[in-house]
Amino acid sequence: MRPSHSGGTGMKETRCWKKTAQRFRVPVGTVLGVVFLVFMHPSVRSLWIGGAIAVAGGLWRLWAAGYIEKGRVLAQGGPYALSRNPLYLGSFVMALGVILAGQGYWLLPLFLAFFLVFYLPVMRAEEGDLYRAHGERFLGYARRVPLFFPRWSGSRGDGSAFLWSRVVQNREHRNSASLLLVLAILVGRLLLERYL
Repeated sequence: MRPSHSGGTGMKETRCWKKTAQRFRVPVGTVLGVVFLVFMHPSVRSLWIGGAIAVAGGLWRLWAAGYIEKGRVLAQGGPYALSRNPLYLGSFVMALGVILAGQGYWLLPLFLAFFLVFYLPVMRAEEGDLYRAHGERFLGYARRVPLFFPRWSGSRGDGSAFLWSRVVQNREHRNSASLLLVLAILVGRLLLERYL
């Protein structure tokens, strides 16, 4: 479980990619999102189903943002008692919901590849940062709570409370606004295809 600190060439290349993935995951994801939107053709049914999934992901991110104080405290309450990366899990569910809402099913393998190539290395890099900052406390947390997919039983939080001030401080309202904009674009696209 302890992050590796060996200095071989392979490790250096891995660390280099982790840093590159951290830097470019958002811009690359944004470009892919715009390209994906071009190829989507929603229906009323797909908008309801995919939209509900995307909103669930957005609410999960809001919940997580209310618990985290980035760079200062090891978050273990709320969704952090279920997953070590609830913000990324929320992003995953949001994007999956948008793809389903737009009936872009053939884009799912591309999305999954992007997530694995960019977000898995970022999660690993951030684990190293958390280990350096919190040491054995982080290792104990990592033993109890899975990296990504939540474990719904057997894990207890640290008793910390959700705060809306943290949601604002973490600028999560921007992600929520972006999700609403994307869903509005899909609704607009459906209306244009139906009535023009």
